Amino acid sequence: MGASITRTDFEWSYTEEPHASRRKEMLAKYPEMKKLMGSDPRFKYIVTAMVILQLLVCYAMKDQSWITVLAFAYIFGGTINHSLTLAIHEIAHNLAFGHGRPLTNRFFGFFVNLPIGVPMSISFKKYHLDHHRYQGDEEKDVDIPSYMETKLFTRTLYKFVWVCLQPWFYSIRPFFINPKPLGALEAFNIVLQFAFDYLLWYNWGIKALAYLVVGSFMATSLHPMAGHFISEHYMFVKGYETYSYYGPLNWLTWNVGYHNEHHDFPSIPGSRLPQVREIAPEYYDNLPCHHSWVKVIWDFILDPEIGPYSRVKRPSDKKMNGNGATHKENGFSSTKENGGTHQNGVKAANGKCHD
Repeated sequence: MGASITRTDFEWSYTEEPHASRRKEMLAKYPEMKKLMGSDPRFKYIVTAMVILQLLVCYAMKDQSWITVLAFAYIFGGTINHSLTLAIHEIAHNLAFGHGRPLTNRFFGFFVNLPIGVPMSISFKKYHLDHHRYQGDEEKDVDIPSYMETKLFTRTLYKFVWVCLQPWFYSIRPFFINPKPLGALEAFNIVLQFAFDYLLWYNWGIKALAYLVVGSFMATSLHPMAGHFISEHYMFVKGYETYSYYGPLNWLTWNVGYHNEHHDFPSIPGSRLPQVREIAPEYYDNLPCHHSWVKVIWDFILDPEIGPYSRVKRPSDKKMNGNGATHKENGFSSTKENGGTHQNGVKAANGKCHD
């Protein structure tokens, strides 16, 4: 079963999430940041080409052996589909056509969703924006593992299973932690997606459909690109709740690895996030970061100090006492940036990253 995790609760914080105040300070110091905001005109064309390419490969898979289908689904199709899920992340922030055309962004999201095989575009948006607005909130931020996950996945083998099942938890968790009513666009997304899946199965067969759907689940579980789910907010250094990744997979993920930069400026498209760091290096060079998503997954599974509890969490507004006191239920103090070093080599406040 492996080693048992050493944490027995989340890291509780009684301060506001750090990005809003940092954004205000940075805009005052570097007003040119505003020029980076807005849609990326190339984005929609690149994404459209990816969707078409994925459908062409999907058609080519319909007469292949199951081994070939599954291998292509993991190596190629899943990688493309994972990239498309992160394109939907960009679209959720209206970065395809700009904030002035919200419905155009939503309908483009339906199109980008098609090769993924599972309806997610609208559902993702309505929960993801809460993640930005209420980062760490125990009731509103559904990016944080549920208490069921923290109680069940407490050993090395169990964490391996959790990583493999990550897309299921990521998809289902919101409906239990913070359920929201089904909207018209969300219902349309569901109907359109399953109609597309049915037509694809009816005309091209089960292997074509499996190439897309199975690839989506494999690429969001034990897959190098899935490392971003863990690297973004799991606490590798005490007191730091958001981490950037500066590695080559940013080329395939719309620079989602620039995650501190993204939370500081969610209205700046991924293609311009490296410029944020170039303009204001003093805000990012001393923050702990990662250079390998594979190592992030490896450390999450094997390191007993890291697990589902390794997240900074905030009491909901109605529970916040406003005095910065220690959390009375568990004895954990409020989090603070302390420049500490985790035993796996992630270092803070010294410009060094996780290698």
